[in-house]
Amino acid sequence: MPAELAQAYRRCRHLHRRHGRSYYLATRLLPAWKRPHVHALYGFARYADEIVDRTDTGTPADRARLLRDWSDRFLAGLRGEPVDDPLLPALLHTVEVFDLDPDDFAAFLGSMAMDLTVRHYADYPALLSYMEGSAAVIGTLMLPILGPADAVAAREPARQLGLAFQLTNFLRDVAEDLARDRVYLPQDDLARFGVTVADLRTAAAERRATPQLKSLVAHEISRARGHYAAARPGLDLLPGPSRTCVRAAYLLYGAILDEIERADHDVFTRRAVVPVHRRARLLARALRG
Repeated sequence: MPAELAQAYRRCRHLHRRHGRSYYLATRLLPAWKRPHVHALYGFARYADEIVDRTDTGTPADRARLLRDWSDRFLAGLRGEPVDDPLLPALLHTVEVFDLDPDDFAAFLGSMAMDLTVRHYADYPALLSYMEGSAAVIGTLMLPILGPADAVAAREPARQLGLAFQLTNFLRDVAEDLARDRVYLPQDDLARFGVTVADLRTAAAERRATPQLKSLVAHEISRARGHYAAARPGLDLLPGPSRTCVRAAYLLYGAILDEIERADHDVFTRRAVVPVHRRARLLARALRG
């Protein structure tokens, strides 16, 4: 492997290990030759997310320009043009190896651009429109790497798992997203439980949740578990090591919801984290099948 390409894969692996702890642990269960390709997809998604989220890089217009410039370099690489970037060579190589659909990447980048201008979502269908690009396409991009026996049957469960993971992140990170002036909990759900954005900000500042907020979070957990249930049949369509990997991610991310429930649905007092000893048990459970 050329030195530049190997370095790009190492950079993706570093991003994955640093920022995607549960997902990274699950990826360790894949055959060694597949892991770099998963790191490449994660690195791509994480780097785009960092462009959007790092407020120290300037105004939203500045970050939009950075995202466009990086997207243009990626598209140029897809056309076979030379790319001067520390990360993109790994992604472009992975795209070539598995013949990944460029439209899925375009959908993802479109959702990242939305984060620069859209601060809230009126209802769940509106949020799903965003998550189609930010989460569902990640599931479909992973499929060729995972190698299901029936890719058509596995597609919808893969999409559902992406949605489940994304909703789990939204629930865990309500306060963090508020600090970026974003609310991913649908506005009509807030209204249903008598919650305002001001209530969310007060809870984040005081590090405590009201009964109304706890009821709202319980409702969203139920919705997320519906996506996990819809994703579950897809596990049986994957070959052995891939099935073990995805089962581990399924269990580890689902356990974040368990931790929120153990905290009485309070996502403001502390960030929900799965304890190390429980992660170890879940990994062992994934290995047992």
